[in-house]
This record gives sequence, structure tokens and C-alpha cells, in this order.
Amino acid sequence: MIMSFFDQFTSPCLLGIPLILPSMLFPALLLPAPNNRWITNRLSTLQLWLLSLITKQLMGPLNKKGHKWAIILTSLMMLLLTTNLLGLLPYTFTPTTQLSMNMALAFPLWLATLLTGLRNQPSISLGHLLPEGTPTPLIPALVMIETTSLLIRPLALGVRLTANLTAGHLLIQLISTATTVLLPIMPAVSILTTTILLLLTILEVAVAMIQAYVFVLLLSLYLQENI
Repeated sequence: MIMSFFDQFTSPCLLGIPLILPSMLFPALLLPAPNNRWITNRLSTLQLWLLSLITKQLMGPLNKKGHKWAIILTSLMMLLLTTNLLGLLPYTFTPTTQLSMNMALAFPLWLATLLTGLRNQPSISLGHLLPEGTPTPLIPALVMIETTSLLIRPLALGVRLTANLTAGHLLIQLISTATTVLLPIMPAVSILTTTILLLLTILEVAVAMIQAYVFVLLLSLYLQENI
């Protein structure tokens, strides 16, 4: 059977059961469980330091009302970070390459930030649709443009994460395939492509971390506009 380059983005099945849910739940098993010991090991100390750093970065621009979202945003950050990094391992599946999953994460959270603003400060939230000092003839056009940009935000969040991870996985597979094919024919060129593959893998690790941070950071900025 001829395998396509896009087969890596299809959810594997075992006995007809999609394995996307176990692949999303498995990263939680890698995190150590909290305990009441005074002296912790290095892994739990590193985990607490990372969670504290992420929470400080996300909650810094927000006021006290936005701190209620700390658990949601930090948990989302850890979920995206672990699933993106685990997807770079061989024989694994990356759930965040699926647009449906990314939209399922982006749309409800974006809608929650929007409804929070409409409930707490409806005049200020609606005032974002029309910049101050706009000439009267441009008011209908600007309202339509701002409304479109507001409604397209969750789509931009999901598409950005999906496109970056999908492009990186495709490049890694293409270069690794070229390395395997060129090894018996031109070993020198194969060694060069192996070096490029190693550098690309390091870049993809950075992209997986940055895209998870950007996804949650944009949600926190949307929340900041509505509180």
C-alpha cells in the first residue's frame, strides 16, 4: 500500500476506536502528582517553576478580574505544549494538527471572553467596533470591518496553530524521505540533508513551544479587552 505524506495527520484507530483521546490524555500522565512533602524531587520542582513562569507571563498584563482565568489558561498552555512536543516523537500522533480540535479549543474560549465583556461592560465592548473620531460616511463600513475581524478571531487562532504544525511535520517527513533515498546513491548529500533535518527538528521544537504560547497569549489579550 502506498502511503501518502498526509497519512500522518489521520487519527490512528485500534479495534475501530480512534486513538486521539488517549493521545490527548497521555501527556497528563507525564506530570508528577502534587504531594504534601516539604522536600520535593527535581521533576516536581521543575514542574512548579514552569507553571509559575507560565502563569506569571500570562497573568501579568491582566488585572485582578482576569486572574480568575489563571487555571484555564495555564492548563490550556500545558495541554498544547505537551501535545505539540509529543507529536515530534516517532510513531506518535499530534492532535493539534487537526483543525477541528483547535477550533474546538479556540471558539468556546473566545466566545467566553466576548460574552464576559458584553455582560460586564457592554458599552465599552461594543465601542471597540467603532474607533473614536471616525468620519460619519465611514461608520457603516468600519463597523462591518471591525465586526468581521472580531468574528474571524477564533478561525485565525485555529488555522494558525494547525498550519504551523502541519507545515513543520510535512517538511520533516519530506527531508527525512530524501535523506533515506539519497543515502545509497549520494552519501555526502545524504549527510548534508541529515544536518538540515537535525536543524529543522530543533526549529520545530521551538515552533511547537512558541505556537502554544501564542495561542494562549492571544486569548489572554482578547480577555484583557473585555474586562
